[in-house]
Amino acid sequence: MKVVDLRRDTITLPDERMREEAFRAVLGDSVYGEDPLQQELEQYAAQVLGKDAAIFLPSGTMGNLVALLTHARRGEEVILEESAHIRSSETGGAAAVAGLMLRGVRNLSGIPTADEVASAVRPEDIHYPRSSLICLETTHYRYGGIIPPLENMKEIWELAGRLHLAVHLDGARLWNAAVALGVEPSVIAGCADSVMASLSKGLGAPVGSVLAGSEPFIREACRYRKMLGGGMRQTGWLCACGLVALQPENIARLQVDHRNARMLAEGLSRIPGVRVETDRVQTNFVLADISESPYTAEDLVNKLAGLNVLATAAARSTIRFVTSREVDAEGIAAAVEGVRSI
Repeated sequence: MKVVDLRRDTITLPDERMREEAFRAVLGDSVYGEDPLQQELEQYAAQVLGKDAAIFLPSGTMGNLVALLTHARRGEEVILEESAHIRSSETGGAAAVAGLMLRGVRNLSGIPTADEVASAVRPEDIHYPRSSLICLETTHYRYGGIIPPLENMKEIWELAGRLHLAVHLDGARLWNAAVALGVEPSVIAGCADSVMASLSKGLGAPVGSVLAGSEPFIREACRYRKMLGGGMRQTGWLCACGLVALQPENIARLQVDHRNARMLAEGLSRIPGVRVETDRVQTNFVLADISESPYTAEDLVNKLAGLNVLATAAARSTIRFVTSREVDAEGIAAAVEGVRSI
């Protein structure tokens, strides 16, 4: 029986075109600047994101950490939404490696208001760390793939300009946000000085993210990439896949994942004991509240696994489902039926 894997979109496999391009790749030493496909990918990613330059990195976590190291100095403070991925799911790298304080501001829309950010900025005082950076995130991972309002991002960008603060965008799933909003990725990335965006996850590349920004920022970011072990030598195999991942038709295909998530949310919401806030199903995430059922999330996830349906217990009574190219409409129907049968 086919496994329906809805744990994360990170399970997405490279398609046939990516594999073919990878094995045809011309290779060179990327640390010496001699891998032609890495250069091509970095230039193309910068263009798509509307920035001057970009670098290729092995992961989004490294991309975010490189951005923090480049923008801020040890002992300074970063303002971000309380449950942001940088704060909750990147192993404390901001503190352990970059030596930065993280000041969380809670807002269930996935982004603080400009007033909330302004209130969190430290006054100049020898007792306080200096505020130096604001981090945004889209889509917001912990809140179920929601898209923080673009207008709020623009207001924070304008506020940061007035206060002489930098803005970094964790855009791991920026592509999903762009497709859902019907805007170019550069429109979203335009609300930040720098942006990290993943090439894996729903886009299907096997490895990698890009970090984009101004030319001076990227020159400095290259040093931190090397420091953290991101000099990967013959990267053409991976960058060939990244170039396919960023093609407009591949990004547009994310609409299918969004439709499948909507189908899943509507199916689950009709099951007694399951509650889904369908208005918060904006991209490829579905959070199902089963607090009115006799099961914990872990119990139900284990029972679903016995039916070859894989999901994640996100909290005691919350199950997270994430759609991707690996699960079609038939798989969505099987997942709904699995929950219904239990």
